[in-house]
Amino acid sequence: RHILTVVHMFGKSQGNTFFGRFRHFLDVIDPRTLFVSENRLQESINLLKRFKEGTLPPGVTNEQLWKAQKIKQAIIHPDTGEKILMPFRMSGFVPFGTPVVVGLLLPNQTLVSTIFWQWLNQSHNACVNYSNRNASQPNPTSAFVHGYLGAVTSAVSIAVGLNVLIQRAKGFSPTTRLLVQRFVPFPAVASANVCNVVLMRKSELSEGISVLDKSGNVVGTSKVAAKYALLETALTRIVMPMPILVLPPMIMANLEK
Repeated sequence: RHILTVVHMFGKSQGNTFFGRFRHFLDVIDPRTLFVSENRLQESINLLKRFKEGTLPPGVTNEQLWKAQKIKQAIIHPDTGEKILMPFRMSGFVPFGTPVVVGLLLPNQTLVSTIFWQWLNQSHNACVNYSNRNASQPNPTSAFVHGYLGAVTSAVSIAVGLNVLIQRAKGFSPTTRLLVQRFVPFPAVASANVCNVVLMRKSELSEGISVLDKSGNVVGTSKVAAKYALLETALTRIVMPMPILVLPPMIMANLEK
């Protein structure tokens, strides 16, 4: 939705190529927009408004318009028009999410710390998902609540269960046990992500999702498309945590050797 809006407004083809979409999402997660002042935000909104109305003052460049669009997209919800709380903006996902990831990867986790960090991670994810939801059509709050509860339950259950199994395993040396424990957060987080997607979007399987033609016009609904969309989304939710939850334990193991 963001990409189509930008392309429509400025007539560029960034949304039509992979590199263009990649650049767009780099702008979306740029943490520098967290420090934009209220005056700068209002200036950006007014500039974009004047662009739509065709009343831009002379001398305004495309670069200024793109910067204004970047600021507005990072702070203002495109459907509700309201400001998104700083910790739950996409631009705040890295700086606010990094401490949680560090907590998940801490060595020598206790039962209490494992539950706490898994709960905090899923709570942060839920708040980010809800704050950046598609609000163009009504969506029952119960769907988000069910997704959140399912994600927390699955994450905590798997993390605690795996830690208990590892502790009880007799064939592991202390070094091996510590190494294996470092990989526990990944299956817990990945399974919770999949659970969240399925619970929040399960209605799409029975009702189908809109299918659009090349011009962006809705031509009907499809349950088959919904099935593929849900499957592909679930797969991405498994792959996405891998760089931050799998690579660090591997690197640390090699460094310790």
